[in-house]
Amino acid sequence: QVAIKKINLQGLSSKQITINELMVMKRNGSPSVVNYLDSYLVHEELWLVMEYMDGGTLTDVINEACMSEDEIAVVSRE
Repeated sequence: QVAIKKINLQGLSSKQITINELMVMKRNGSPSVVNYLDSYLVHEELWLVMEYMDGGTLTDVINEACMSEDEIAVVSRE
């Protein structure tokens, strides 16, 4: 199983930031970060193929979780 993040490139104002993020993902080998597998350009979308992780997207977790300052510090440290 994999996860695919679709990024609409049309009208994207910060294409360089997206490219930098992709390059960091490609070089990363940390077991604490989702592994980048491949990418494809499909029409006006960049599809990033990544390791599948249960629990949804990080954005979903951040928006749904209510953490104390101490918990945030532990997550940030790790």
